[in-house]
Amino acid sequence: MKKAISQNRDLHGNVPDHCPVVLVLVDVLNSLDFPGAESLLKIAPGLARSIAALKQRCRQAGIPAVYVNDNWNKWRSDVAAVIENCMRADAPGRTFVEPLLPSADDYIVLKPKHSAFYATAFDTLLTYLEARAIVLVGLTTDACILTTACEIHIRDLKLMVPSDCVAARDKRTHKMALEIMAKSFAAQTTPSKRLNLRKLVAST
Repeated sequence: MKKAISQNRDLHGNVPDHCPVVLVLVDVLNSLDFPGAESLLKIAPGLARSIAALKQRCRQAGIPAVYVNDNWNKWRSDVAAVIENCMRADAPGRTFVEPLLPSADDYIVLKPKHSAFYATAFDTLLTYLEARAIVLVGLTTDACILTTACEIHIRDLKLMVPSDCVAARDKRTHKMALEIMAKSFAAQTTPSKRLNLRKLVAST
């Protein structure tokens, strides 16, 4: 893959960014209308504010954002359809999604399963971005975040999972998942406000 980068550094013009640190937002384009989402809806406003603030700081530090989002088993859907579903008037998660909508220069990958890597182009995208560290945020701490974190660790990428930018259906499960990622995947789980992003980019 390194040889491919040297031959075609911009992946046919689609990956203009190159940064050692990448912000990855998992399943934040989420209508939150599935069974058991009631507890997530209660914490959604605060979670959205934390993620949005971190994304803005990442933008200022030159860190690109990659959205990796579930296709909700709708195999003919595209990103526009996913966003339209989340932003419909009766979607419980609409106010959660609104401050987290992707910008024109963000990257978006749809996934069919829990891991951001499984059956997607995410791995290739990270290669062309020349990523060496991932800041992982989104839903949920004990499922898609945990599964994706494992694969990030397998690839020897530095991993940060800000504790205030991920969430699970209950606090106990959230805490347990963070502890697993810290212990088994060498993840830094410090709150997002304590991340020195410019220093991270310079030192990675």
